[in-house]
Amino acid sequence: METGLYDSIKTYLRIDDEPRRLRLGVSSGMPTLTFQRRCEMTRSPAFACLFAVWSLSAVTAAPADRPNIVVLFADDMGYSDIGCFGSEIETPNLDRLAANGLRFTHFYNTGRCCPSRASLMTGLYPHQADIGHMAGDIGVRGYRDRLSFEAVTIPEMLGPAGYHTIMTGKWHLGWRDEGCPTARGFDHFYGTRGFVDSYFTVVRRTEVYLNDELVLPITETPVNHLHPEREWYTTDVYTDYALHFIDQVREQDDRPFFLYLAYNAPHFPLHAKPEDVKKYRGRYRDGWGEFRRQRYQKLVELGIVNDNWPLSPLDVPEWDSLSEEQRDDLDFKMALFAAIIDRLDQNIGRVVDHLEQMGELDNTLLVFLSDNGGTKETGLLGIKGETNTVANYQEWGRKGGWTSSYGQGWANLSNTPFRRYKRENHEGGTSAPFIVHWPDGFEARGELRDQVAHLIDLMPTFVDVAEATYPTTHAGHTIQPMQGRSLLPSFTSTETVPRTLYWEHEGNRAIRDGDWKLVGSRNGPWELYNVGDDRTELNDLAGKKAERFQEMKAKWDAWAEEVNVLTPAEFDRTRKEFDEARRKRRSK
Repeated sequence: METGLYDSIKTYLRIDDEPRRLRLGVSSGMPTLTFQRRCEMTRSPAFACLFAVWSLSAVTAAPADRPNIVVLFADDMGYSDIGCFGSEIETPNLDRLAANGLRFTHFYNTGRCCPSRASLMTGLYPHQADIGHMAGDIGVRGYRDRLSFEAVTIPEMLGPAGYHTIMTGKWHLGWRDEGCPTARGFDHFYGTRGFVDSYFTVVRRTEVYLNDELVLPITETPVNHLHPEREWYTTDVYTDYALHFIDQVREQDDRPFFLYLAYNAPHFPLHAKPEDVKKYRGRYRDGWGEFRRQRYQKLVELGIVNDNWPLSPLDVPEWDSLSEEQRDDLDFKMALFAAIIDRLDQNIGRVVDHLEQMGELDNTLLVFLSDNGGTKETGLLGIKGETNTVANYQEWGRKGGWTSSYGQGWANLSNTPFRRYKRENHEGGTSAPFIVHWPDGFEARGELRDQVAHLIDLMPTFVDVAEATYPTTHAGHTIQPMQGRSLLPSFTSTETVPRTLYWEHEGNRAIRDGDWKLVGSRNGPWELYNVGDDRTELNDLAGKKAERFQEMKAKWDAWAEEVNVLTPAEFDRTRKEFDEARRKRRSK
């Protein structure tokens, strides 16, 4: 890297002198003066500072003891992939948070990456947030390439309440400037606007931004500008910048901050550091069946799973039916996956330690969760499992894109004790490990909460703890009401209150109404389960509870109409028409 470019980035980050952004105090009812410097990447190797902006923005005054809020978001992590949720993978830092906080046993995501991020960020169902599929535009409500402007984001809500807003990692809610993190309320951002298909390199559509400036284009040799002596590995670098931004805002004032740290771990490809892989290589030679039984037993012992819910049947071949070569290769793939989670936990430990050293851990509301269950892409041996093996690991071990994954058998382990996978709405696709840590906020330590909860509940929870106002209008748009409910009561009570939740993705669909769940796979029939008695969804009652079936189907149909859900056929037709119209416009 050219010295001039590095020096310019270093100057932009203000590593050695004053912070890049200064907020000069907050007083009751008074505006806050903000100085922000913006730079833009030019055709030369260095950043050219173009202009300075002074803006006067009203910030709501509030008590100084409001907590910081930290969301730690994992990617493609199954329900039982961490130690405090039954795993053999070593996650001492997450286990520590659970031991000093709460674990929710019935917490749900949406079953897929972009929709989950949309629900988390807006407190709405994905279609209401315009991310009913993925972040790709087909020109109709519910299916756009950015968040709806009739939705307000968590940082857009917390900013006016006096919070600094920080994000690092994977956004995947809009590539264009109008939909990027800095356009949707974040003061500080480092990461990718799109997906992340590499840990060691930057590949197409995963370019890295610092705020709204491109700092890492496609490259095989990305540089960690904060620590150029260290290897660039996404999990580490996203944490580096999270800690850097925390320090920046704390140099300015003592106002609380919101941090959204959206890791891409443990999503494929299987890029792991050698020292982490070494801990797990050979550990999985007993196969997925044995580890599923071990995890299930631990979940029962922990009280997370009711022993009246049988372990769902294995839906892949028995381990012993595979060749010795296949078993060795799959042991290696699972060792890579475990190593990625281990490194994730190490970095979560860095965040926790940093907050503790600052004296702010106890008054930080910290939550950990994942966006969907384990993924079976693309079958038993995983992505390119026939060709990318342990024998030629040096050829693909750091290659980005769809180059490797752990396969369906290990995904079946990740989602223990449940059925099905990412993209689907059965429990294996939508059940998330969920940890809440806030020592100053509640007295419970190491307890479980069985209340049904969902990503849409984070927005109202944060509104409550920040003593903020959820707006009815924002930037000239009428804002849709929150769909969730605050989790604050459950922090101090085990009382359960029945509720109704909905899902739809790619024709997979579900509704949970109290202890009843109606669920169907794409183009498949509806299935009905009493998940209070049968959460592993093994006893389909659709043919026995006709009245319950029809009542719940009517509710789901009404919801689907209200939030603009398209059937798979409607989606395919609409996307085809949109793409054809776009091609015609471009050809003119």
